[in-house]
Amino acid sequence: MLQEGILNPAVNDLLSRIRHTNTLVIADWAFPYWKEIEIIDLSLTKGIPLITDLLGLLKDNFKVGRIWQAEEFLATNPEEIIANYDAHFNSFKGLNPEVEVTRLAHNDFKKLVPKSIGLIRTGDPTAYGNVILESV
Repeated sequence: MLQEGILNPAVNDLLSRIRHTNTLVIADWAFPYWKEIEIIDLSLTKGIPLITDLLGLLKDNFKVGRIWQAEEFLATNPEEIIANYDAHFNSFKGLNPEVEVTRLAHNDFKKLVPKSIGLIRTGDPTAYGNVILESV
């Protein structure tokens, strides 16, 4: 029986199917539904869990090569939230020092979503905090 890390069987199943260059979306509670991809909804209430909670759990076992996020994130959030996300993005550099973060217009970000293996929805209220992680 798993006793540490990600305990949710649906999340573990989704993560186990991600391969080289596949992408995973981690989004807020209000992020749209896409019929083309699997969606796992972890949102319990506003703020639980946060996108950064999931990023923290992924950093030890998910080798990331690239991260996408909406550029609007920088203009709509306080510096402490931006720094928190950046710290989580930098934590992926332990497995891959070449991690690249790309911020693009929110509408362009959403165009990348249907190409993903899956989407994990959280209770995060952070404006434009959604991320797409590409596996290496």
